[in-house]
Amino acid sequence: MSVDKKSELKIRAIENGTVIDHITANKSLHILKILGLPDSETKNVTVAMNVSSKEIGRKDIVKIENRELNHEELDQIALIAPKASVNIIRDYKPVKKDKIILPNTITGIIKCTNSKCITNYANEPIAPKFNVINNHPPVVRCHYCEKLIKTEDIEKQFE
Repeated sequence: MSVDKKSELKIRAIENGTVIDHITANKSLHILKILGLPDSETKNVTVAMNVSSKEIGRKDIVKIENRELNHEELDQIALIAPKASVNIIRDYKPVKKDKIILPNTITGIIKCTNSKCITNYANEPIAPKFNVINNHPPVVRCHYCEKLIKTEDIEKQFE
């Protein structure tokens, strides 16, 4: 089977770093914000938006050179792109491939949208904590006030 050269997506390979693939289309800018990118230390960040995907129709891709993501960053990404995958690249080769997994409990990443929740009072040093009710699309419930927070409200916190 020959590949039509006009339809190929060409993105430069990275020597070391992280590739986040299968990001929900048009959500990569949220991912960049979560990761604090661009920043003065990261040399190259490549973003492909709304590209064709056999698996999910349309997707975004983010490549970050010389940076491997930590668990907290992956948990945040899972809230925005629950079907994304992460590849760790070393010497131009993928050494680890994982699907992003939304944990059962999320602490300190997003805020409760209930203004009367104890986590929203400045004099109460309580980190917001949520139980995941649904993974795809993400829906969480506040551990303290039981407010249900839907995907749209989660995404607004990363805009």
